[in-house]
Amino acid sequence: MPGVLSPEDIARLDVFHAMIAEQSKVFAGYPVTANFDYHDLFRFLDYPLNNIGDPFDPCTYHLHTRTFEREVLDWFAALHAAPEDDWWGYVTNGGTEGNLYGLYLARELYPNGMVYFSQDTHYSVSKNLRLLRMPHIMIKSRPTGEMDLEDLEESIRIHRDVPPIIFANIGTTMREGVDDIPAIQGILKNLAIPQSYIHADAALCGMTLPFIDGSPEFNFSTGIHSMSISGHKLIGSPVPCGVVLALKEHVDRIARSIEYVGTLDTTITGSRNAITPLILWHAIRSQGVEGFRAIVAECLACAEYAVEQLNAIGVAAWRNPYAITVVLPKPTAVVLDKWQLAVEEDIAHIMVMPHVDRDRIDRIVADIAANPV
Repeated sequence: MPGVLSPEDIARLDVFHAMIAEQSKVFAGYPVTANFDYHDLFRFLDYPLNNIGDPFDPCTYHLHTRTFEREVLDWFAALHAAPEDDWWGYVTNGGTEGNLYGLYLARELYPNGMVYFSQDTHYSVSKNLRLLRMPHIMIKSRPTGEMDLEDLEESIRIHRDVPPIIFANIGTTMREGVDDIPAIQGILKNLAIPQSYIHADAALCGMTLPFIDGSPEFNFSTGIHSMSISGHKLIGSPVPCGVVLALKEHVDRIARSIEYVGTLDTTITGSRNAITPLILWHAIRSQGVEGFRAIVAECLACAEYAVEQLNAIGVAAWRNPYAITVVLPKPTAVVLDKWQLAVEEDIAHIMVMPHVDRDRIDRIVADIAANPV
């Protein structure tokens, strides 16, 4: 029989819940959505669900959500122009795993390849490269966050004897800079590079740019080979999650058949979260493309409102085109702590996610005005 918590333990949880509820009201510095409701899915927490192995391959473990996972993957594949019958993917535990997977595929394809990534790349990528023992070169970033293409071209030129593996940011961590995939392809063509691999880290912008007219192109039609997108960012989830998509021909190279579970081993982990595919499926089915388009449009409008309001009080705030990240000079410690704002050297940012509305922006601006640097 299941155990029962003591009254003291229940009271402790009640206090913790109240604290979390209060902190969520002043949460604006990280790219995580706080607006969601998945009560329809609570009943599935009563079962040991596990999406072990390949989502497209049969499995002897029947308590899984693979059907829902495949529908989620189909939706993302269509959103990002994955080539019909030549793509594969799975629901990950977040962007770091998706990026690790893309780099893993690249290493297996080009064991002697050189990885190029910008100085604005997420901190976890350096860790992934160490784990995979892949040689790499950090490329300079422009002030707006995207990769300096002149530095990239010169670096590839120097090492043109080995295949370049480009780790492209589709929305950098602090400034939401977007690396120019068509321009990178142009560099590879100009240098007559015969073999290359491009992975796109679209953790945030994989769920914003597809819904913005005229936004930068970065999907599979531009020639990328794999892509990672976060689910807990723009979509929203109570637990971290994401999606990785890749060309199937590269995944087939690393697939192994595992008799114990009666399925292919094609993912990073063995056992995988089976609740997160339900969460993403729920969001996709309830919002749809037009729902997400409206959500992104409102985030953009609120981001522009935040820039205007901050500029009005003399704060030099700005944002990149198509971005929902508002960059500003680092405020005081009081403001940083209250609103949980992320910092990097002399800047901070406000992430205008769906829960960061105009009222919340007004309160942040008022606190910054009341606590001048």
